[in-house]
Amino acid sequence: MSIYRPQSQLITHEVSNQPPPLEDFDAFALDQPLRDALDRTSAKKHGSRLSAFGKKVGSAEVIEWGRLANENPPQSRVFDRFGHRIDQVEFHPAYHELMRLGLEGGVSAAAWKEAEGGHALHAALLYLMTQADAGTVCPMSMTYAVVPALRVEPTIANEWEPRVTRCRYDPRVIPVGDKEGATMGMAMTEKQGGSDVRANTTRARCVGEGEYELTGHKWFCSAPMSDAFLTLAYAEGGLTCFLVPRWRPDGSRNAIHIMRLKDKLGDRSNASSEIEYHGALAQRVGDEGRGVRTIIEMVQGTRLDCIAGSAAGMRAALVQAIWHTRHRSAFQRRLSDQPAMQAVLSDLALEAEGACALTMRIASAFDAAAKGDEKEAAFARLATPIAKYWVCKRQPGFVHEALECLGGAGYVEEGPMPRLFRQSPLNAIWEGSGNVIALDVLRALGREPDGWEAFRGELVQASGAHALLDTTIERLDTLLAEGLPKEADARRFVEMAALALEAVCLRHAPPAVFDGFCAVRLDPAARAFAYGGSGVGLDHHTILLRALPTT
Repeated sequence: MSIYRPQSQLITHEVSNQPPPLEDFDAFALDQPLRDALDRTSAKKHGSRLSAFGKKVGSAEVIEWGRLANENPPQSRVFDRFGHRIDQVEFHPAYHELMRLGLEGGVSAAAWKEAEGGHALHAALLYLMTQADAGTVCPMSMTYAVVPALRVEPTIANEWEPRVTRCRYDPRVIPVGDKEGATMGMAMTEKQGGSDVRANTTRARCVGEGEYELTGHKWFCSAPMSDAFLTLAYAEGGLTCFLVPRWRPDGSRNAIHIMRLKDKLGDRSNASSEIEYHGALAQRVGDEGRGVRTIIEMVQGTRLDCIAGSAAGMRAALVQAIWHTRHRSAFQRRLSDQPAMQAVLSDLALEAEGACALTMRIASAFDAAAKGDEKEAAFARLATPIAKYWVCKRQPGFVHEALECLGGAGYVEEGPMPRLFRQSPLNAIWEGSGNVIALDVLRALGREPDGWEAFRGELVQASGAHALLDTTIERLDTLLAEGLPKEADARRFVEMAALALEAVCLRHAPPAVFDGFCAVRLDPAARAFAYGGSGVGLDHHTILLRALPTT
């Protein structure tokens, strides 16, 4: 937050050649790539709403909330001072302000309350909110994604869906029936299994019609102050999905014990915990033995949010890099006018725009699928893990390069770059790390041929737009003509498919962007190990003005 009239005339020197704080801006209006991507979806009518939200997330006040929420992480309160067990987490007031901003702005509910373009609107809101603070977006994402899983069990959906789509934030620690709105989390993995959820040992004992008691542990339970959680446990019929509320029907606390909070690399504002169920009351969601199939309905949504969140993290880092280099000089020229710096910034801008365009295309497919478009549904089922793998993988290297643009100033905790960097690996881990996602793509190709047909149909729409894109599509066809790629080749195939799809999503962008992306990403001879190293002559002026207009 800006300091009022700081002293710049010091005894030893004058403070100069420093950028002003980047604050009080409209994060939506200044993001031409996002606005163009939104215009190609059915959510384009929501521009004024997104602009109002963009002004909030770019305000000095909200930026300060993000700083405070991360510098004052949540604290576990297992017992009160009298020795009663309470299993609560305390947050800094800034956390609650961010949660209120996001939930009441519709990050979680827009997809389910808007008749047109709800998922695309959700993705755009989440993309903007992440630039204010990524940690608080985690419970918002889970609250959004839980709805399809709830609908597997209509009686549960009738009770819980209105609560999680109410666009209200109520942080009070009381039974959900007395609250104005609710959030939901998930608790899936265990110490011995990790991504292999079938190795779980939590057991569910049936105690009534659709009601069970759970006993076991969960190694990761994010947002433990949520009002309910989806979780997996073994019932008599096999691995099953359950809804576990924080409170029992009689108003007593459910037996969900918070063992400790995770001390994480990033995501500091959000609480992640290890929990144990000690006979916790739960409701079955879906049939016994169908737990993985049920929870996949939620995972698909959170994977979309991983893509949007990583695209947003790139955008936030890019904006900081461009802003800094436009306001700092070296060797008698602005940094942003130096040819080497322009090459780096332009390369980063192409990466960020590709990620943004891909995010909105997949969100648009979610909207079409919700209206019964089977082709778009098949496309989304394959494109989502492909994009999740690639975009999330690219974020850490991207943020590191953007941090370097600020030099030593980017490495100091007083600025935003360390937080962006610590956050950058998370989405590549959450909802399946690299190998898990790449192998998911291979399984989807083998299980659902319609998925590749829909995916390829998307690619060939751009046939003839660029020779390098045509060549990439041909290479994909050649690989699949030989049968499914081997497991060891899964990453290579997914990377090629993701790059082709990003290029297709950029075909409506100005030639400087589309042609530039194809040149630096699809030509094996030009692809470099570091940003700015391709040697391709890009239209830096057009690309960078599009990424961030001069203000």
